[in-house]
Amino acid sequence: MFDKLHRFHPRSLDLLKDYSRARFIADLGAGFTVGVVALPLALAFAIASGVKPEQGVFTAIIAGFLISALGGSSVQIGGPAGAFIVIIYGIQQRYGLGNLLIATILAGGLLLAMGALKLGVLVRYIPVSIVIGFTNGIAILIGLSQLKDFLGLHIDKMPADFFSQLAVLSEHWREVQPWAPLVGSACVLIVVLWPKTYAMDRAAQGFKPKLRRWMSQLPGTVIALAAATAATYFLHLPLDTIGSRFGGIPQGLPSFALPDFSWSSAKMLLIPTITIALLGAIESLLCARVADNLTELKRHDPNQELMAQGIANIVTPFFGGIPATGTIARTVTNVRAGASSPVAGIVHALCLLIIILVAAPLAAHIPLAALAGILLVVAWNMGDWHEFARLRNFSLPYRTILLGTFVLTVVFDLTVAVEVGLVLACVFFIYRMSTLFKVEPMELPYVAPAIASNSKIYQLYGSLFFGAVGKVENLATALGAEGHTLVLDAQMLISMDTSGLDALQQLQRTLERQGQKLVLCGLNEQPASLIRRGGLAEALGPKGIYPDLSDWLLSQMQIATPKPL
Repeated sequence: MFDKLHRFHPRSLDLLKDYSRARFIADLGAGFTVGVVALPLALAFAIASGVKPEQGVFTAIIAGFLISALGGSSVQIGGPAGAFIVIIYGIQQRYGLGNLLIATILAGGLLLAMGALKLGVLVRYIPVSIVIGFTNGIAILIGLSQLKDFLGLHIDKMPADFFSQLAVLSEHWREVQPWAPLVGSACVLIVVLWPKTYAMDRAAQGFKPKLRRWMSQLPGTVIALAAATAATYFLHLPLDTIGSRFGGIPQGLPSFALPDFSWSSAKMLLIPTITIALLGAIESLLCARVADNLTELKRHDPNQELMAQGIANIVTPFFGGIPATGTIARTVTNVRAGASSPVAGIVHALCLLIIILVAAPLAAHIPLAALAGILLVVAWNMGDWHEFARLRNFSLPYRTILLGTFVLTVVFDLTVAVEVGLVLACVFFIYRMSTLFKVEPMELPYVAPAIASNSKIYQLYGSLFFGAVGKVENLATALGAEGHTLVLDAQMLISMDTSGLDALQQLQRTLERQGQKLVLCGLNEQPASLIRRGGLAEALGPKGIYPDLSDWLLSQMQIATPKPL
């Protein structure tokens, strides 16, 4: 049994083979770049999730370190993710912070088990329509949840569901504070227009080349956050800040604490646990695939990545952290900054730790409207909005699954959306496969009249499974008088399940009661094996199965041809 488990082998161990000083310098620069980018995102994700801002930073430090050190990807960056915002907020609102931490630990154990049992490849079987549907739905919910701080509304507690949030926002829309949307909009413009690369920095065409190159190295989120914080502090703008709402961020390391655990809580948290684990697995492996496409490094190990994600989510809650997974934005930043190994991710975590130890008091002046503006950009970039415009180019099942998953994610929650989406995908797949299975009559002009009048020949195409058995069952009425033979040419039958076997057995019994006979010809390996093991071959007898249709025709011609006197 244990030899079938995945061998624990982090990608970081491969560094010992050919790691060089040049690669270390590149990873060092990339790690510091990603660390600076990760700080505002970690703060924003935590606040939007309904927890303290330091919990997001501690998650980025601890989970980011463990995922890079123990993971199966060379350049993936782990930490709090935007996709988790709606999930964390809903769980905390319904079950409380303590149960959120327990659910995260349990989800980590589930992820660790999935990786150990080599189930990482199964995540790839989730249809892309479901992934796009729930991703766009989560993006809508993130954007909606940020309108409170973006508009400066004084709402004590936002509800978790979509329609309740709309109702609360509509009740307080007259209370908009003018400075909040102004600062938030300025942050949105800075993040969007700030030059991302030296080659595409159209907003900085008037600057000198060296200055343009330096500007393109600074993330727009950091510039927006710094500018908004400076304006709020020096101009004394009447805005809610991290300090006014949360009392700032502690300047030190998180302390180890055991969450209150009970079996009654664990049973209650089954659905939240599965939701966190499922979303974490999908997000981390999708992110790893994106990283693979951006680099020429060795492709990621999905099972090792899931095990690292599991360990990170088990450990982080003991320090007050929230669920973590692979993050596409920070991973892409890491790749573009020149990272070549997990060392960059480890440096990113250490960089965040240094920032907290040195500059934590400055975070108290960060306006919440600025973080809301940054998250609005994150939500927009998170969604694949062009897929809605392209829906007319795809089939009805694809459109139904994508739109159904999107609506259910927004109206209900991710778990319901994915469950219904998977059920719909299975139903449409079964229907599609059943339409591919065909039973067509064969007309053979060279068959002797005596044979043609006493038999009906049909050819089977595709896969005979539970969704297509009705097409075989109807053949029981194909024959006329007693003594006639029904011949099924199975040369194009590629596979068959037990329901298909049962349908053929029922057909054989029906024909036998009618005084008629069933003959199978040209069986491929899988259907032939199942027919032998299921007992149908024995029921048909030696003259009921032929290697090829021509063999049966030859045997019938020998019977039909009169022997010479």
